[in-house]
Amino acid sequence: MAMAETTAATATPSLRAWQVYSMAAIYLTIGLVIGYVLRASQSHSSRAGSAAVAAASQPKSGLSANANAPTLEQMKQVADQRTSPLLEKLKSDPNNVALLMQLGSIYHSSHQFNQAATYYGRAVQADPKNFDARTKLAISLYRSGDVDAAIAQLDRTLRADPGDANALFNLGMIRWQGKQDGAGALAAWQQLLKLNPQLSDDRKAEVQRLITGVQASVGKPNPNQGARNHDRP
Repeated sequence: MAMAETTAATATPSLRAWQVYSMAAIYLTIGLVIGYVLRASQSHSSRAGSAAVAAASQPKSGLSANANAPTLEQMKQVADQRTSPLLEKLKSDPNNVALLMQLGSIYHSSHQFNQAATYYGRAVQADPKNFDARTKLAISLYRSGDVDAAIAQLDRTLRADPGDANALFNLGMIRWQGKQDGAGALAAWQQLLKLNPQLSDDRKAEVQRLITGVQASVGKPNPNQGARNHDRP
């Protein structure tokens, strides 16, 4: 996936708040990708995740600068057609995680975020240790407007696996974009870098750019300082 270019702090003394929010809107769409890089064993759901990530980059209103873009109602109609045979299968196998994840992905990509959260939530109930499903649930909850519930799901993942890069990345994005919590975002991203030395150089660089941008916006020094107090209720 192509990464958006950002202005490094060394080139500009500070970033205005609107610039950082623009960065956040862009980078929220790549959280799942980091998770797949680190959790190749969960690649069975990567195609569904790619659809969810692509959908996350679309405006919440369903409107687009492209006059030919489908409306929310049109996307819903397509989703209804695609989910109909899957829902029929689910009747005889209600705890089929793969089916539930597929349904969640379709609903998310059509901006039916409440329905997406419902099916991702059922997947999590069927397999509580499926952190991929829990992260997708968190993103759908966030997109539906329930920021606190989204953070709660990511925190549950991090209680079980404090170094989960996918959860840490998205927790930082949601804390910054949904809560305007710069300190919480920085703590999550710094924890991500500290506990994931195996992260690829380009992923590290992207996370560091976000850290630098938020620090410039909120006036926090030491962009390379590790997280000291990452609170997880």
